Amino acid sequence: MTVYFIGAGPGDPDLLTLKAYKILQSADVILYADSLVPKQILKDTKENAELIATGNKTLEEIIPLMIKKEKQGLTVVRLQSGDLCLYSAIHEQMRLLAEADIPFELIPGISAYQAAAAKIASELTIPDLVQTIILTRVSGKASQVPEKEELEKLAAHEASLCLYLAARHVEKSQEDLLKHYPADTPVAICYRVGWEDEKIIIVPLTKMAETTYDYGFIRTTLYLISPALKILPQQQSLKGESYQSRSKLYNPSHNHLFRPR
Repeated sequence: MTVYFIGAGPGDPDLLTLKAYKILQSADVILYADSLVPKQILKDTKENAELIATGNKTLEEIIPLMIKKEKQGLTVVRLQSGDLCLYSAIHEQMRLLAEADIPFELIPGISAYQAAAAKIASELTIPDLVQTIILTRVSGKASQVPEKEELEKLAAHEASLCLYLAARHVEKSQEDLLKHYPADTPVAICYRVGWEDEKIIIVPLTKMAETTYDYGFIRTTLYLISPALKILPQQQSLKGESYQSRSKLYNPSHNHLFRPR
């Protein structure tokens, strides 16, 4: 059998990939990160599936469980929040499974930054405005960010920056960002994206920390900092304005392999 690592997405069951949903429906054992994955993701699992919450367990407890269940011929799922390639702590899990000759497969998920951008109807790469997305975090107790990747240095690009795991360090984060981004740069503060109590608030960068404190956001908060948020379609329609720059891809003056002149 195979151990499946599945990205559950930000919390909305409808954002699971079809492949992830099918595997969850047929899985015998699901070890899920209960502090980050809402129970609604598990609503269509089979009746006799064994659901094991891992929020209170260590790696030394989780890995032997996965190996034991897989060797019993059961379909085992390790269900993580968001997408597996971002802050999922699965590298060490895969390494230990490989050392035990246990086969595994990764099923990607939607990341919170993608779900949040969709919720506010934002494209984070706008022609002639911003063409780079940076996904990052700040140092915390569990993990340190390399010096060359510190927030102040990344902010110098003034790109669309998606900041994870920073609510407890929001004041320092705001200070670092303001060293490069204009003070009126919009920030989308995204709390528990995809959950039933989701909140998304867009404020100027100078209000990032104050708003976080006002709402009491501590965990499960993502910040989107981007010049692209200045030109959200709904906001422009309300103001009667329009951002005129456009991609050449669908421009009649631009020919390419699939649309020759």
